[in-house]
Amino acid sequence: MKKPPIIWLNTLFFSTTFLAAVTLVPWYGFTYGYSTANWIAFIACMFYCGLSITAGYHRLWAHKTYETHPVIEFIFAIGGAFSIQNSALHWSSDHRIHHGKVDDPEKDPYAATRGFWYSHIGWMLREYQAHRYTDYSNCRDLQKNRVVMWQHKHYLVLSIITNFGIPLLLGLIFGNVWGMLLLAGLLRLVLSQHFTFFINSLAHIWGSRPYTESNTARDNGFLAFLTYGEGYHNFHHIFASDYRNGIQWWHYDPTKWLIKSLSLVGLASKLRKTPQEIIERAKAATLMERTKQTLLKKEANDKQIEKLQKEYDLLLSKLQHYYKVRKRVLEMRKNKVIKQCEQSQLKKQYNEIKAALINQQEYWLALNKALIKELAIN
Repeated sequence: MKKPPIIWLNTLFFSTTFLAAVTLVPWYGFTYGYSTANWIAFIACMFYCGLSITAGYHRLWAHKTYETHPVIEFIFAIGGAFSIQNSALHWSSDHRIHHGKVDDPEKDPYAATRGFWYSHIGWMLREYQAHRYTDYSNCRDLQKNRVVMWQHKHYLVLSIITNFGIPLLLGLIFGNVWGMLLLAGLLRLVLSQHFTFFINSLAHIWGSRPYTESNTARDNGFLAFLTYGEGYHNFHHIFASDYRNGIQWWHYDPTKWLIKSLSLVGLASKLRKTPQEIIERAKAATLMERTKQTLLKKEANDKQIEKLQKEYDLLLSKLQHYYKVRKRVLEMRKNKVIKQCEQSQLKKQYNEIKAALINQQEYWLALNKALIKELAIN
């Protein structure tokens, strides 16, 4: 099959900036050294670019997981141009297609099923998307957004101004123009781009799949550290409308923290969050299917599969009961008219059901491990 024509502008841009970053940045560092201000500016610009993509391009515009003030949208739009990852409109259009056609080697713009190189950067080096490059019919909502369309119209100018202007201005302020151009300009650009590209490539290859195995997306805490929380990608691909990617308090997700902080000061609203019961059901269903398929491949007996199914059904029943009572408890707290004795009875029931659910979850996990281990021994 004949390959599409090379996009020489992209190829030269990515190769030139990468080669310059791996040669000029260390050379200048060894020869002249970088100041503390250089490194602080580098980190600050990395976070500005990264969060503009994750909180702006991705969770705000591509997935509409929350709403925010136009001033915040403007800040994200400038940061997106600073990142040189195309306009918010084009980026969001590609990403919505990716979610709708994930892993399809022909329709997914950066399908991981075509290999690491293709999903990481190869898809941008040839005219694979020429037939739909200006088709934004899946982003009609964004075409009504004044900030998005302003940035789309002036994207090239904004990219040039920010990538030269911001490091140059910082260099003049702190008295080291070349150091700022190399760290806050060149190195920041290359790293911020490839860290984002890791989500399209590594996050579909390396990690676990606790929520769904219907696609290649993985959860990976290390990638979350590099990508401002985007590494919990398996969760994201099944619950894309959730403003969070890392749902546990210990998950590193500064994008989530930023969005939540904006909401606390009135600059963000309508944060969308997946109900915990649905998340727990997805985890249970994924583990159930994985263990069941393993048992079938190993030719396990019918009793083992029946036991697995029985405990799975019991777990779902207890999950439903727990969240039903939990809802009543939350409503009770809002209703101050309910008598004290009724509150005590409901709280007691809630604690008992919660304990039973935890026991069932622990037994369910232990059962899956025991069945797999038993087959391995036999």
